[in-house]
Amino acid sequence: MTAVNDRARFLIIDDHPLFREALHSAVQMAYPDVDTVEARSITEAFELLADAKPFDLALLDLSMPDVHGFDGLLQLRTRYPRLPVVIVSGHEEPKIISEALSYGAAGFIPKSARKSDLAAAIRSVMEGAIYVPETYEGQPPDANSTDRAEMVQRLAKLTPQQLRVLQMLRQGLLNKQIAYELQVGETTVKAHVSEILRKLNVYSRTQAVIEVSKLDSAELFRGQAGF
Repeated sequence: MTAVNDRARFLIIDDHPLFREALHSAVQMAYPDVDTVEARSITEAFELLADAKPFDLALLDLSMPDVHGFDGLLQLRTRYPRLPVVIVSGHEEPKIISEALSYGAAGFIPKSARKSDLAAAIRSVMEGAIYVPETYEGQPPDANSTDRAEMVQRLAKLTPQQLRVLQMLRQGLLNKQIAYELQVGETTVKAHVSEILRKLNVYSRTQAVIEVSKLDSAELFRGQAGF
């Protein structure tokens, strides 16, 4: 991981201004000299990540306006597998923490943590550790968790363009609509769909949507504020 004195860059992804400010303050407490950039959505985050200068750490809220559940984490892990992503969330249930870690999060920091604890957690991750709250007790993976972890590994094989096509398939768009959105020919879209099915080891676009939708883990958040 980048040494702090090499002018590391942190990306804060949260749609709440007050908490972006709180995270920024915690980052400054941990590392006064780092560059901190803020994004209000996953879409804005990807625009910033397209910058030639890379980021060393992303701090991500699960409750975002343009994603559901673990979608934001999955998109970041798939498109930027080398970028450590730490979840900072108000949802602190052990099951949610376990799922986040199984999807490749570099840590999980509760939003209820004090600023000094946030700063200590950030330092811990920058030093190479996987941070979890002291009260967290790891849960053994069940069959569903194992299946989801395998699907995450398959998703990691998709190119950024294939991932975009998959997201549009989940929105119910037809090939011609996807072609229009991406400004490519329908033949190109069909080729992308074929590769998506092959890489995900499924036989139809409907099956692909169903299998990937399971990663939303909506049952984990059902009935909770913010989801």
